[in-house]
Amino acid sequence: MLAAIGVADVEDLFSDVPASVRLAEPPGPKPLSEYEALRLLARRASSNHPAASAYQNFIGAGSYEHVIPAAVGSLASRGEFLTAYTPYQPEASQGTLQIIYEFQSMICALTGMQAANASMYDGATALAEAVLMAVRATERKQVVLPATLHPAWREVVETYTANQDVEFVTWGDASTAVLDPKSWPEAANEPAALVIAQPNFYGWLEDAAALAAAAHKRGALAIAAVNPMSLAAIEPPAAWGADVAVGEVQPLGLPMNFGGPYAGFFATHRDHLRRMPGRIVGQTLDNEGRIAYVLTLQTREQHIRRERATSNICTNEGLCAAMSTFWMALVGREGFAQLGEVNLDRAGRLFDGLTKIRGVEPQADRPFFNEFTVRLPIAAETFCAAMRERGVLAGLPASRLGHPDADLLIVCATETKSDADIDAYIELAKPILEQSK
Repeated sequence: MLAAIGVADVEDLFSDVPASVRLAEPPGPKPLSEYEALRLLARRASSNHPAASAYQNFIGAGSYEHVIPAAVGSLASRGEFLTAYTPYQPEASQGTLQIIYEFQSMICALTGMQAANASMYDGATALAEAVLMAVRATERKQVVLPATLHPAWREVVETYTANQDVEFVTWGDASTAVLDPKSWPEAANEPAALVIAQPNFYGWLEDAAALAAAAHKRGALAIAAVNPMSLAAIEPPAAWGADVAVGEVQPLGLPMNFGGPYAGFFATHRDHLRRMPGRIVGQTLDNEGRIAYVLTLQTREQHIRRERATSNICTNEGLCAAMSTFWMALVGREGFAQLGEVNLDRAGRLFDGLTKIRGVEPQADRPFFNEFTVRLPIAAETFCAAMRERGVLAGLPASRLGHPDADLLIVCATETKSDADIDAYIELAKPILEQSK
C-alpha cells in the first residue's frame, strides 16, 4: 500500500504534523491478546457506578429511572427494525418506517397535537427547533424563556440559535418557583413565542392554560416543553392551548444510560405542518394496493431544499424512537394511566415524609408530578454526600446547575421506588437533617 501511494514509510504519512505535538509512543497499553483486552475493559468499566443499580436513586431533573420491559430491547434488536443511516429507500426500510409512523401517531395521541415528526436528537434540540419555527411563523425575533426552564435546555437553545438573530427575554429570576401569568415581562413587547415548561425544572406544575393565554394575547405561540410521562396524569398540551409540544422521550422506555443517547419529540398543529423541522413518515398505498410507508413532505429536507431547508436537522434518533414506540405499545393506554397514578403516589409519599422533618420546607405550594424541590436546613451538597455514603442518591442540588441557593434539593420518585425504599430514605435523612438544628 505504501508503494501504491508513493511513500517509503508509514512515518511519511504524518510528516505534516509538527513533531512537537506528536506522541512519542501510542497512547494506552501495549498490544494485548483478546482475553487480556477484555479483562482490561471489564476492569475499567467496573469503575462506573450506574445510578439505577449501584444506589437507591432519587435523582430526576431530566433523566428518569422507570421500569422497562425486557421485550423493548428484544424487539429493538430485530433486523426488520434496523436500517442504514437514512431510510431514503423506503421499499427496503418498511419496518423502520412503520415504527416511525407509529411513533408519530403515539406522540400525537399523547400531546393532543395533529402532526409529529420522526423524532429529534433530544428534548433540548427539539425545543431549539420549536423556537426557530416560531420565529419563522410570526416573523418576530423575541422569545420568552421562563426562569423555571431546565438550565441545560436553555443553554442548548441559546447555543443553537446563536447566529439566528433571536432575542431572548427571561421571565422571572432565581427566586421563581413557578410563573405568575399576570406578571408578563415588560421587555417582551413583540414576542414570537413563550416557552412553558410543564412540569417545570423544579417539578412544579405551572398554570399552563393561563400562561398560554397570556402568550396568545400578545400574538405569540405557546411552546410546551413537557415530560411525556406526566401526560399519564395531567392535561395534554393541546388541551391547555399549546401550539407546539416538545420533550424528551427518555422516560418512555429508554434507560438513563449515563445521559444518552435519547430522542426528542416534536408535535404541532396542522397549520404549522410545513414549517415543522425534521423528517416525517407518511402512509400510502403501493401500486398493488398494499399499505406502504414513505418519507413525505421532503421539501423540508436538505437534499432538496439545500440552504433553503427548514432547518439543519437532517436525521432522527430512529432506534431510540423505536424503543419508545415498543414501550408505549407494551404498556398500553390503561397501563400508561396506571403508571401516572403510581408516579403521583410515590412522589407524594416521599414529599409528605420529607416535609415532616424539622427544617425541611417545600419550595412552592403547588401540585407536582414525580419530582419536587425542597429547602433543607443544611447545604444540599452536604446532605447528598452523607446520603450517598449510605447508598442513596438523594436528589440533585439545584446549585449544580447554577442556582444561587445552596439549600435547594430537587427530589424524584418514580414507580421504581417501593414503600420500603421511600421509608428507608426518610429514616436515613431524618438524623442527618435534624442534627443541624
